[in-house]
Order: sequence, then C-alpha cells, then structure tokens
Amino acid sequence: MPKNIGLGIEAPKESCNDNNCPFHGSLRVRGRQFTGVVKSAKMHRTATVEWTRVAQIPKYERYEKKRSKLKAHNPKCINAAEGDVVRIIGCRPLSKTKNFVIIEKIGREKLFKEKMEAEEESKAKEWKKETEEAEEQEGKEEAEE
Repeated sequence: MPKNIGLGIEAPKESCNDNNCPFHGSLRVRGRQFTGVVKSAKMHRTATVEWTRVAQIPKYERYEKKRSKLKAHNPKCINAAEGDVVRIIGCRPLSKTKNFVIIEKIGREKLFKEKMEAEEESKAKEWKKETEEAEEQEGKEEAEE
C-alpha cells in the first residue's frame, strides 16, 4: 500500500519495489520543489529535468532567460519520459549528483520533439562551421610553408 508523502499528491496507480521511491519505499522528501521538463531519461532510473527562469540585469534594466538543470531519481511507478512536465522535490543525496526525486507527472510539453530537433540542427550547423574554419586555417598554414 502506498504511503502519503504529505503534499496533497496522490500516489501513482502502479506499484514498485524501489527503496528510493517516496510512495513505495523509505525515502523521505523535504525542501525545495520545482516544476520542469524531462530533457533526458536515458540513464538508469535517472532523469535530467530542466526549467527556465527569468533573471534581472539591473545595469541594463532588462531581463534575461536562464535555464536550470538537475538530475532527479525517476521511480519505476512514475516512469517519466522525455518531454514530460514533472514536479520534483528534494531528498537526501542518492548519488554524487542526485538530490531530487520525481513525485508527479503533470503532462507533456507541446512541440517538445520539434524543439529538440531544432536544437540538434543548430548544434550540427555550428559544428560544421567550426570544422570548415579549422580546415581553412590548416590550408593557409600549409600555403605559407
């Protein structure tokens, strides 16, 4: 039987035997809560969660967008996939970089796949440009010799 973690969040319908699950194991949750999008869920029971925030630049009286990324434990009963909007909460350290656990799946981010494809495309263009510049530099150096 799943336990109540005290945040008004219903336990997932699936059950798991994960000791690091706040609903079915002995992990206690406390501290900060964030809502973000799962960017990567390729690691074993670990997800990378990212969210944007707005920071003010007082000198220029403007705002800038910043991104925060955290690694969070992804229990089997929740099983968040890439593109899911999730809520995470702090817990004791589970590994060197994991101090959070996913407690709830809220929904899916719209056009997540398209955003990721555009990001990969821009990285590929940037890499291609850098390699072309490096080849031009090598060609100039050979011509000088």
